[in-house]
Amino acid sequence: MNATETPTLPALQTEVSRLREELHLRDQLVQQLSQELFRLVKGNANFKPPAEVSERHQAQMRVLREQLQDVEQQVRFYQEQITTRDQEIYQLRQSVQELTDRSRMLEQVVQELPQIYRQKFAERMAPVREKVSRLQRENRQLHAELQSVSYRLAVRNRNITHVDLPSFGRPTNSPIPTFGSV
Repeated sequence: MNATETPTLPALQTEVSRLREELHLRDQLVQQLSQELFRLVKGNANFKPPAEVSERHQAQMRVLREQLQDVEQQVRFYQEQITTRDQEIYQLRQSVQELTDRSRMLEQVVQELPQIYRQKFAERMAPVREKVSRLQRENRQLHAELQSVSYRLAVRNRNITHVDLPSFGRPTNSPIPTFGSV
């Protein structure tokens, strides 16, 4: 696995499982070797092997010790890897939790946005509505004044165009003059 790759949780779990199985297998082999050595030593306490057998056993013991040291080093290495992976898993879980919490918070904000926008829009529209209302009142007032002025002009124009002719007083007994008899 590269240092730049981010391991996934299932991949980490698979790796940890594989390492545990390998460690268990090696533990079993060490246990079997220990039991075999113990049985040989305990069963043959009085037995003194010949020098060549003893040297052969010592050589095998050295080989077994070296193998045991190799296995112990591998076990330490795998334990360190397991510890590292456990820490990574813990950090990933914390990150997932933080991201989940943030996602919930953002989801809540998104759900509240329409209400917030309506409220802000209403706040911005209040002065506009007031101004429109004031303009409508002024418009009605000006319209009423215009009608009043128009009516007065119409009455005045009618009075000016209507010429009052002088009225001559007629005697009530006098006959109406005609042009034929004059």
